[in-house]
Amino acid sequence: MLNLTSTSELLLLGFSDIRELQILHFFVFLAVYLIAVTGNLLIIIAVVLDHHLHTPMYFFLMNLAVLDLGTVSVLVPKAMANSLLNIRSISYSGCVAQVFFYFFLEGSDFAILTVMAHDRYVAICSPLLYETIMHRGACIQMAASAWIAGTLFAILHTSGTFAITFCSNRIDQFFCEVPQILKLSCSDLYLIEIGLLILSFTISGGCFIFIIITYMQIFSALLRKPSVQGRKKALSTCIPHLTVVSLFMFTGMFAYLKPPANASNDLNILFAVIYAILPPLLNPFIYSMRNKDLKTALLKLTDFRYCP
Repeated sequence: MLNLTSTSELLLLGFSDIRELQILHFFVFLAVYLIAVTGNLLIIIAVVLDHHLHTPMYFFLMNLAVLDLGTVSVLVPKAMANSLLNIRSISYSGCVAQVFFYFFLEGSDFAILTVMAHDRYVAICSPLLYETIMHRGACIQMAASAWIAGTLFAILHTSGTFAITFCSNRIDQFFCEVPQILKLSCSDLYLIEIGLLILSFTISGGCFIFIIITYMQIFSALLRKPSVQGRKKALSTCIPHLTVVSLFMFTGMFAYLKPPANASNDLNILFAVIYAILPPLLNPFIYSMRNKDLKTALLKLTDFRYCP
């Protein structure tokens, strides 16, 4: 029996033993990382610099972009380094940090998405009260509450995961994924973290139901709007958010609902990429695709001939 806390190094799952494929994986992940970082940074910079985007909706979108930027930065660079250097190791403290920051960022991310649903509800269903309800102080409090909730979420899961005694230091994933870490347990203490995961899924499910009910009310209000142009403008802000929420929820289910014993290592990696890396990569494109204000701000930002 090996107590993982006495081990300074853990072994992650390698993408391949063939050197050429390792280099290929490095360049693929480098491209994904650069696209995700560039997309989220552009949204952050556009919201900060363009005064037309200084509204609650874009304030929360900027928070979401910061969290997505953090998520890919926690997972991808280490995977790139391992592929490039032909190693599989991660320090014990590095693994703890990876688990903590991943749960912190993902928990805060979903809390922000829930707040954004409330923002869209007030904007469309109670437009006359929007400035009163979604004032600057309220928005800062909501964002701070989301980040605090993410911190508590991370502390609970990191403590629950690394309080366990493990029989091995080999993790069958390219990052420190909690379901794979729990498979290494030598005791029944892993049930504590299982209970915390069930609690988290229950809370997330409640938030998801809240978002769905909120959007049912939003779409009902939109159907009563006489202006077709008004409906289109409202939908251009609602559909991207609903798409991102659905992407977040359904990709996250891959890690926890897939068959635990029968899944191959390649399938485990594929599922992990889908739920951990795909949402931060796609979110900037989803939000900028139908949003004219954001597209205009991004065009100004990337057009070097533009002079404010």
